[in-house]
This record gives sequence, structure tokens and C-alpha cells, in this order.
Amino acid sequence: MTDVNDVNDLNDGVRDRYDLAVIGAGPAGFAAAVTAADAGLAVVILDAGRAAGGQFYRQPAAALRAARPDRLHHGWRAYTAWTGRLAAHVAAGTINHLTDHHVWTVERLDADAADGRGLAGAGSATAETAASPGTLFAVHAVIGAGGATGRAVQASAVLLATGAYERQLPFPGWTLPGVVTAGGAQAQLKDSLVVPGRRVVVAGTGPLLLSVAASLALAGAKVPAVVEAADPLRYARHAKALALNPGKLIEGAGYAATLVRHGIPVRPRHVVVAAHGERRVEAVSIARTDRAGRPVPGRERMITCDALAVGYGLDAQLEIALELGCGTRREPDGGWVLTVDAQQRTGVPGVWAAGETTGVGGAQLALIEGELAAHSIAATLPAGGFAVRAAGASRPGRAMSQTAQPSAGDGGETGSADRVGPVAAAGRSVGSAARPGRKVAKLVRRRARLRAFADVLQQVHTLPERWSDNLRADTAVCRCEEVPYAAVRDAVTDLGATDSRSVKLLTRAGMGWCQGRMCGTAVQCLVGELTGGEAKAAPAARPLACPVPLGVLAEGAFAPAAPASGTSPAPAAAAPPHAERPADPPD
Repeated sequence: MTDVNDVNDLNDGVRDRYDLAVIGAGPAGFAAAVTAADAGLAVVILDAGRAAGGQFYRQPAAALRAARPDRLHHGWRAYTAWTGRLAAHVAAGTINHLTDHHVWTVERLDADAADGRGLAGAGSATAETAASPGTLFAVHAVIGAGGATGRAVQASAVLLATGAYERQLPFPGWTLPGVVTAGGAQAQLKDSLVVPGRRVVVAGTGPLLLSVAASLALAGAKVPAVVEAADPLRYARHAKALALNPGKLIEGAGYAATLVRHGIPVRPRHVVVAAHGERRVEAVSIARTDRAGRPVPGRERMITCDALAVGYGLDAQLEIALELGCGTRREPDGGWVLTVDAQQRTGVPGVWAAGETTGVGGAQLALIEGELAAHSIAATLPAGGFAVRAAGASRPGRAMSQTAQPSAGDGGETGSADRVGPVAAAGRSVGSAARPGRKVAKLVRRRARLRAFADVLQQVHTLPERWSDNLRADTAVCRCEEVPYAAVRDAVTDLGATDSRSVKLLTRAGMGWCQGRMCGTAVQCLVGELTGGEAKAAPAARPLACPVPLGVLAEGAFAPAAPASGTSPAPAAAAPPHAERPADPPD
């Protein structure tokens, strides 16, 4: 393993030691960083983006000089409030925000990591899994798109806020130019202020479709249809959870009103079965489905278009977490997420998680989870270390222990006393400086309410059960390696593959540049269908979260810490409670 003293050598002598390393600068990441800095911790954020906000708050390029970027976002007021506080901490030197940094692994540096002691393979987080005085991590990243330069920072605790990526299902014609992911179409609009086409069909499943269609219409594109695979009548079974979240209902009603104003029809229980065109997509065929998700014969129709934005939900980015040994659990929509406890702790000592990695639930939920995680981290880390210290602060650790009911032995007495962020010290009301107990209790209630709403969405917007009936033998499943459906099918039926890893070795599906992010769900579902097994098995750990040049690996001795047992952490037996975010940023 890398020696603790070698970490700074990898950074050309730059001192990079912190209390907390936050991986990801989306809503969960920047909320956690700001809250932790308010509590007096020295924080570093490592993020691949050029600005805080993640995919949800993606910003137009500065050269475009967008006059009203707020029109591209929901919850702009909360974003500007949080990022204003983030900027103040960056200016004060209590947060180091490293942009364009692609984290490829996190290495345990403490002695116990060598034999895996203290790791909970099943992901059950307890008081014993909190960061101990000897827990240290080295966060390794490559800088820039080419990744020619490496960097490592050291921290006593790590917060994983790595977000999620869009889930895709193949169909004939999906490789045509003009076919993009639904989130990709929205990101293109937010980042470059352009739309993917003049007539854009939006298809798939999930609430993102309404947001994308509304955004495209407001930007001037014609949206001939929103093709939704789910049956909206399924919402009727969850009236209580919906009624407890009026803000979410108002948000949805706003999107619906935009669709009505622009004359955009919504086609529930319909799926795209094929895209047609020569040089680019020119039309799509959609079909109504039966209760099992099979296209009904004779119920197909064709819609002319020059672009198709399609998405079937989100999959959490778990590569770093799995390599550390964090436990996972399965969501109602079939995806896998990290298991955390009421304080957002994973089963690995010193590692917390928040946002989409713990369950896809939107920006509001991510903000709350990030803030709660930061309160827990501030309560857990011992006084001293690399922290920025100041006198006269409240004790967030005691507040958390009284309101979130952590396990025995994790009370406020272990928290760091007398800490306050630089902005609070200057007289501004921030984070945990004022009545943290009441504040945390309010956040916990909001988290539970919003998590219940997110669970409803995942139960309603599941993958169509028989989506593979639309595939032809030559339909590409893996775009990077150009692996057709016939090759995947033959690997299972003729060559004896029983899981997605075997299929990858036999066909190269998932070996391309995206490393299975585009085809992984499809391959797993196909293997499950062809073998009669589980449609989407638990993800396996891999040593690298992103491509890394050999020169970066050669900069220092590196050996990833092995999980406690096996090659992949087992799913957790039970899922701990979750939570959601406030409409406005906390005071």
C-alpha cells in the first residue's frame, strides 16, 4: 500500500491533507462541503466538472454569456445560496475546490485496511464503522480530459457524492445520429444552449422526461410526443406519499402546464420500438404495450422527427464505493445503490455517502443527505487533526446524537468541540452554528418525506418487462465494441455464459470506453432473461473508476485495498432510512 508520507510526494510537494474529502460537486457534494466547513473542518472537493452543480445544475459555458441561466433550472434560488456560501469558504481557504479532477480510486492508508478489519461487507453501518483517529485515505485523481497528470490528496474521512448516469435500453436504430439520452439532451441545452434537433421525440420512463420535454419546448424545439412506458394509474396506490410532498406535485404540474401550452401529447404505456433513417434519425416507431410490457400487435404508429431523446432512469455510480468495500442494496426499479444508516454512513469506517449513490431521488433529497452527512462527519472526527480550529462554536456532534438516534457509543462526546467555519466566525449565520439540534431534526423529517416520494417514482417507473422482444439479431447492444444482440444471446445459449462478466469475456460487451455504462443494464437484463436468473445482479468491484494513463500509475507505489471478503460486497439484508431536501437552502 502507499505509505502515508508518500501521498504528498505524488503532488510535487503540495501539502494536500484535509479533514474531509468530498468526491463530487453536485447538490449532495457542495451541501456537505459547505456544512462541514461551517463546522470547522478543512475540506477538499474533487470533481470532474468545471463548476459546482453536477448534472442537475450544469451551467452554460462562460463564453456564451447566458443572460438568464436561471430559466434552465428548477430550484435556482437554493443553488445560488449554497454556491455563494461555497465561494466564501473557497475564498477563506477552508474549502479547496479541485475542478476537472477525475477520481479513479480511494486508497485506505491505515494499518487495519491491510487485512480488511472493520469493513462491513454487508454494508450495515454502525457506530463501530465511524472514522477512527487512525483512519486515513488517499484520494487519487487524474486532471483534465486526457488525464496526463495525477494528483492525490489525503483525508481523515471521505464523502462519496458521485451521482448517477443514465440507464439505456437498446432498440433497432438507436445508434443513428440524432438519438441521444434524455439527460444528454438536457445537458446539451444547459451547457451549450442548443437543442439536439427541431422535432425531438422524448421517450423512456421517469419524471425526467417531463422536465426534458418542457425545457426543449421552451428553447424553441417542437416536441411531437412524450412516450412514457409506465402506467400513470399506478400512482393512485401511493396517495399518502404524494400528498406529503406538495412541492413536488406543484413542480410536476408546472411541467404539465408547459406541455399543454405547447400542445405536446403524452403517450402513457407506449415504448419506442425502432428508429428509422439513413444519415440520421428521420422517424421513430412507437407501440402501445400490454400489462407485461409487450408491444400490442397492430398498435404501432410512426412519428417523424430529427432527434430522439430517450432514457430509462438512472444508475448510481458505485465504482469507487465498491472498491472500498461498501455494501449495496437493490432499489424497486432494479438499480443498485449504497447502503447507509440514518447518518449517511456506509459500512466502511470513515466513508459516508449522499445523493444519488444512496438512492436516486433528485436534487432536493441530495442536498439534505449531503448536509446530514456533514453533521455526522463533524460529530465523528476527533478534535485536532487537519481541522481549521476556532473558539466559541456550538457542538454539532451532540445535536446529531440527540436527534438522529445513532448507535450506542456514537454520542456527541466524540464530536469535535469548539469548531466554527470562517464565515460564521465573521458573524454570518451558517450551517451548524445556530441551533444544530433543531435543524438536524428538521432535515431528518424532510429526508424521510422526500425519500418516500422517490420510492414511489421508482415503483411506478420500472423497466418494461419485455423490452427485449423488440431486438433483432443485428441490433447493437454494446455501442463501443459494436456487439450485436445475437452475440450476447449466443454467448449465453451456446457458450454457457451465466453472468454479464462471462458475456463480456466472450463478446467484449462492456470493454469499451464507457466501461459498460451504456450497455451494462441491457446485458445484465438479457443474461437474466436468457438464463432465467436475476435480471440485474449486484455490481462487481473494479480497481479503476475511470481510464488512467500508465504514467500516472507509475508515479507512486499503489495497491488497492481489498474488500473484507469476496470480490464484490454482498447486498445488504435491510435498507436503512433515507431522506430528502428543503425547498430553500437552510439558513
